[in-house]
Amino acid sequence: MTRLADENFMAKALDLSHSHLGQTANNPSVGCIIVKDGEIVGRGVTAVGGRPHAETIALEEAGEAAHGATAYITLEPCSHHGKTPPCADALIEAGIARVVAAIEDPDKRVSGQGLQRLKQAGIAVDTGVLADKAERELAAYLTAKRKDRAHVTLKMAVSQDGMIGLPGEGQVFITGPESRDFVHQLRAESHAILVGLGTVRADDPELTCRLPGLFHRSPIRIVLDRALDISLDSKLVKSAHDVPLLVVAHSDADEDRAFALQDAGAEVLYAKNNEELLLALATRGIYSVLVEGGARVATALLEDQLVDRIYLLTGSKVVGEGGIAAPLTPEHMPAGFRLVREGDIGVDHLREFERED
Repeated sequence: MTRLADENFMAKALDLSHSHLGQTANNPSVGCIIVKDGEIVGRGVTAVGGRPHAETIALEEAGEAAHGATAYITLEPCSHHGKTPPCADALIEAGIARVVAAIEDPDKRVSGQGLQRLKQAGIAVDTGVLADKAERELAAYLTAKRKDRAHVTLKMAVSQDGMIGLPGEGQVFITGPESRDFVHQLRAESHAILVGLGTVRADDPELTCRLPGLFHRSPIRIVLDRALDISLDSKLVKSAHDVPLLVVAHSDADEDRAFALQDAGAEVLYAKNNEELLLALATRGIYSVLVEGGARVATALLEDQLVDRIYLLTGSKVVGEGGIAAPLTPEHMPAGFRLVREGDIGVDHLREFERED
């Protein structure tokens, strides 16, 4: 198989991987393509909830055709016994002749052992095909395993004059409908969405995914609220029984307020700072956090160097004097970020940045 063919099939596996982002609990959303004589005979993506794994699904579809075939997998097959048998063993038993894995799994229970098991069984193994793209698709899982914290994506809409809104005006639409659809797709692909209390007070948002047919993919809503001052009449609290709500407070917050929020269906989590919060989220299997909070939340996370990816949407609107200045603009980005993508979304312009380390 040529390198170009390998890349083409791996690209299809990565597309499968992307389709279940945010839906596979604490398991990575892995894509798997099985190819025999140049034809795809099996496809799989980690199921909603995390099981069965992509390899198991693809092998089941391939059946006997898996014998002597090549498996393209976006992440090294697991080699440990958990709630399901190791995927490496399933590939061996199916008679797969070659495995092409985009990247190794940093999970200490795997970390090269899955590939080694395949090699010991006489299977040809290649790695590194479209590795950069796999790193992007699996960024949340990789951050959780490498840094023991949730991966943070900051989304910010900025006006032509570098503003994010007007004080006391509530939600100001800076970008167009195409950009708003893009943001709702980001929500559907994330485990959680995070804002500060200031955003809740100003906008009274629901923070759900409102794309047709995707409400069920609305992420956990997280509000940073040191003193538990969020109104019980806010849309977030009123919908807590339908879509999970996590309110993050300081340890000295009023206990009666905590009980009232819990009675309303919300969960209260205590964390002394942002880093402690992200560590706690990762232990719960909440690996991807989309930040849509205001300037204060964004600035704090940037100063703590806890932001991994930035989506900066520049709209055509001019806010004018008295606007709330954006903590970052295309001309003034924090050190350590590189531009990885840019283009137009409707009348708006999108720039995507990634942390370099």
